[in-house]
Amino acid sequence: MEATSSPPIAARAQLLAEAGYFAPDSDEGVPSPCIAVCRMSADQSHCEGCFRTIPEIRAWAGADSAERLGIWSRLAQRAGFAFPPTATTQPAQP
Repeated sequence: MEATSSPPIAARAQLLAEAGYFAPDSDEGVPSPCIAVCRMSADQSHCEGCFRTIPEIRAWAGADSAERLGIWSRLAQRAGFAFPPTATTQPAQP
């Protein structure tokens, strides 16, 4: 049996979480989930790269931070990963 790997969008979310973009106290804008793999799924329900729906893609430019975080949350659910991802901690250096 093959192990299923996480979609690339999950790796992007993890990197952004580790950089603090999803932290409640972040002053940074919520980054786009686009990973430049822009094609619709076979059933046309969402983008295969970023897992957003067409209405979410259209809404992104005018969305505020709360709406963008909501889009991230919904696409994470579709992609099958927890949102926001927990930032991994690096072991302390001696």
